[in-house]
Amino acid sequence: MNRRATSGVFNMRLEMMAGTAQTRLPAVTSILLLTIIGCTSQVKPPVLTGEESVAVPGDVQLSEDQFSRRNARITIAGVGDVMLGTDFPENHLPDDDGVSFLTDVGPVLRAADIAFGNLEGVLADGGEPEKECKDPTTCYLFRSPTRYAAHLQQAGFTVVSLANNHALDFGEPGRTSTMQALDAVGIQHSGRQGDIAMWPADGLNFCVIAFSPTRGSHSLLDLEPAIALVGGLAADHDILIVSIHGGAEGTDGVERIPFGMEFAYGEKRGDVVQFARAMIEAGADLVIGHGPHLPRAMELYRDRLIAYSLGNFATYYGISVAGPKGYAPILLATLDGTGKFRSGKIVSAIQVRPGGPLIDAEQKAYAMIVQLTELDFDGGGLSFTNDGRFWPDDPRMWSLDNELIANP
Repeated sequence: MNRRATSGVFNMRLEMMAGTAQTRLPAVTSILLLTIIGCTSQVKPPVLTGEESVAVPGDVQLSEDQFSRRNARITIAGVGDVMLGTDFPENHLPDDDGVSFLTDVGPVLRAADIAFGNLEGVLADGGEPEKECKDPTTCYLFRSPTRYAAHLQQAGFTVVSLANNHALDFGEPGRTSTMQALDAVGIQHSGRQGDIAMWPADGLNFCVIAFSPTRGSHSLLDLEPAIALVGGLAADHDILIVSIHGGAEGTDGVERIPFGMEFAYGEKRGDVVQFARAMIEAGADLVIGHGPHLPRAMELYRDRLIAYSLGNFATYYGISVAGPKGYAPILLATLDGTGKFRSGKIVSAIQVRPGGPLIDAEQKAYAMIVQLTELDFDGGGLSFTNDGRFWPDDPRMWSLDNELIANP
């Protein structure tokens, strides 16, 4: 029996939508959501018995370290673009100076072992912009005060990407200021070439490296050096997370993955599937994508999870949050100590300006991701429940202890 959360009605609707390449998601999300919540049965992890519950063949003996790593559980919270407001060229900061902007989602982030986001723009108290905006109605420069680093830390963020098209709005001096502000509150970061987050915790070595097609960053467009870099890091770390800021943006249909090189504003934005899978093959354990300003599909590849885009998460100004652009999924991915994906959950949030992201009981972000995963990857090797949780389709990979990850 197929354990995906798909009744006959759900399958029929997806087949109908798959036949139309340019399906507009806003028009179908509510229908899909009702299907997921109301028309499907609750999917629960199977009780594994007999041969299914054997982790390794009987004649293979695990060392104490191997046994410990197989039974470890690490939960990573991942979100998309974060920009808490800008004071350039005019003051567009939240009325309470951003203090409460992440209040509703903070408990979810803080409950995870690691909380990751893509920080758009810079944290700086001045400085001259390097990027020139000829039309300020279509081009934005993002500069948040350095004191906003504390808001990120208090919300629960532990590591962020600084590899994106706004990280250099104020040149490398702006990115340096950002790195210093994050260092001051204990948030790790990766973005500038050579800037890689690495730390030990609970007997394991962790690493996060961020890639983008922007200059001065670890390049998303130069595959062979990226493979060599990630392969070297994987050899020295137990859990390696790769962040990719790539994919098209600014046009209709970018929620669908084209399986080839993507472009935005005349620039190459990467072949995200080729790159993400190559990173897994090189030794990455989790790939978190962002850049298209919309959620995209997920897939399980070689027992590792790839989330191709987590969209916009907390963007106070300048970035549209209309319709699905306002969907703000929080990915909760639980890995074992070897990096294998064991279980996950999408906590759906939604941006309602002028406030920050709010937990969305209607689960619009989750519904969209489930739909896209079916359309682009035929389910992506994942089984979805009606409450936001998902597991590998292979029952042998389901968490044997049926561990539930954090609820909001």
